[in-house]
Amino acid sequence: MLPPELPPLPSLTRAEGELIDRYLRAVDLLGRINPAHGADTYPALRAAQALARTAVELRDALALMHRRGETELHAATLARALRVLDGERRSARVVLPPDDRR
Repeated sequence: MLPPELPPLPSLTRAEGELIDRYLRAVDLLGRINPAHGADTYPALRAAQALARTAVELRDALALMHRRGETELHAATLARALRVLDGERRSARVVLPPDDRR
């Protein structure tokens, strides 16, 4: 049996696509750095080093959008793209896990 088909990705400009890709990369790296989820410092260190590069790429994607006259972020469309690309699951590692003392 085949897995369910994902909804189509909304139409994005190349710069918006780059923004989404870089944002999700940063989210993935922040999840690897999160001390509430980690068990070892070395992978967190490597993720932090990569995050610095990714932050520059994210800034560049936003600067490109601005230079091209894309001055508005279309939040609903970008949120739909993030959901299609599994952004909810990927960003879950950034937040604190539930408190199990309750």
